[in-house]
Amino acid sequence: MVAAISAGHPATAEAGVEILAEGGSAADAAVAAALASCVAETVMTGLLGGGHAIYWDAAAGRARNLDCFCAVPSGSGGELIGLDVPFGEEFVHYSVGAASCAVPGVAAGLGALWEAHGRLPWARLVEPALRLARAGVEMPPAHASCLAMLEPVMTMREGARMYAPGGRLLQAGDRLEQPGLVAALESLADEGAAGAYTGTIGLALLALSDERGGLVTADDLADYEARWTEPAEAAWLGLHFLTRSGLSGVPETLERLPRLRGLAPADRVLALLAALDGTSGPETHTTNLVAVDHDGNACVLTTSLGLGSGDWLPDLDLHLNSMLGEVDLLVGALEPGERMQSMMAPSVVLDDRGLALAIGAAGGTRLRTALVGVTAGILDEGLTPQEAVERPRAHPAPGVVNAEPGVDEDALAQLESSGLRVRRWPALHHYFGGVSGIGRRGAAADPRRSGVALSVRERA
Repeated sequence: MVAAISAGHPATAEAGVEILAEGGSAADAAVAAALASCVAETVMTGLLGGGHAIYWDAAAGRARNLDCFCAVPSGSGGELIGLDVPFGEEFVHYSVGAASCAVPGVAAGLGALWEAHGRLPWARLVEPALRLARAGVEMPPAHASCLAMLEPVMTMREGARMYAPGGRLLQAGDRLEQPGLVAALESLADEGAAGAYTGTIGLALLALSDERGGLVTADDLADYEARWTEPAEAAWLGLHFLTRSGLSGVPETLERLPRLRGLAPADRVLALLAALDGTSGPETHTTNLVAVDHDGNACVLTTSLGLGSGDWLPDLDLHLNSMLGEVDLLVGALEPGERMQSMMAPSVVLDDRGLALAIGAAGGTRLRTALVGVTAGILDEGLTPQEAVERPRAHPAPGVVNAEPGVDEDALAQLESSGLRVRRWPALHHYFGGVSGIGRRGAAADPRRSGVALSVRERA
């Protein structure tokens, strides 16, 4: 398997492959790429969000999950701001504002990845993101489309200066300027990941939270730790599919999924939809990246801000997460310090030869649909990773099936005859999630999110 990276933005992928070419590990590349995504993909993610990762250590023959998702804060009070955001043909209700911000985990997760598996100096991994922050970064089409959908929150307060300079919302090809991120990243390079909790960034977060009625306290930040855990394993095709359980639903879906190889196109679509069973979940805005190094180590990392709270740290241009405003993540008793729930499912698949596939997806409710469908396309149906990623998707939601153009019409007709409504989308769309994957037949990135996959060989 060639050393490569797949990510949701060209600049994110370039950051990761730069580190791989320098001899960095998969963890190093993932850290550098994730930091770059916190500059290039701020419509989707940010340093003050949360995430999940899986790391495959080839020499040890072991995979571990890393939980760096957001935690429940211990403060009280604060008011949420209701907001309806257009999502496809529907409006989705969110709650934003500083009181929607949970304890962030991305920085701690990046620090934990580097400490456990990094080779290059921490400050070196920050350099690509710093260059992007100093120069600005171009908005690719999928990100501009997402920004237009999220305009109500992305142009609140400080966001208007960055995302709608001069009163005009950024379009595809425009340059996104976030000058405060230079100071934020310089502090992170000097102070390490801990700076996001007890240093420059952490202190700024506390000050803004106090000013605007947020719930995050100094103790919440000081006590936060990223956690290594054992992955969940799904029994599927005789392979070892290692992932997360919980809200992801991926292990259970794979265990229901029959063999798709050799099925007629309509039967394949119907079998996949039946396994997915139309469960609902949060509509979060997320990004994913996958890195594989020269030694066969792999890291899959998924991160998110939720929608984003509509508050940015003064002079640092860091957007607060809005996880406490994502109603579908508020599962069970919300005890201070406890992790919030997530649908994220970074995954690796092993066979008798070792690592067969490293894969992850973004997309809230559509994340599982995208991940399972693409994985089956690669490992069951024999498609190349890019062919599987680009194949049109159908996503089941309560009472309706959403379908991209190219999904088998016989299958859609059968669904309609059974009483389901079919919503036919006019083109491939970021609604249907964004998949990043690296397998033995190459790396793949999702055009729905303007993703890019690069190998070290290709870059050379």
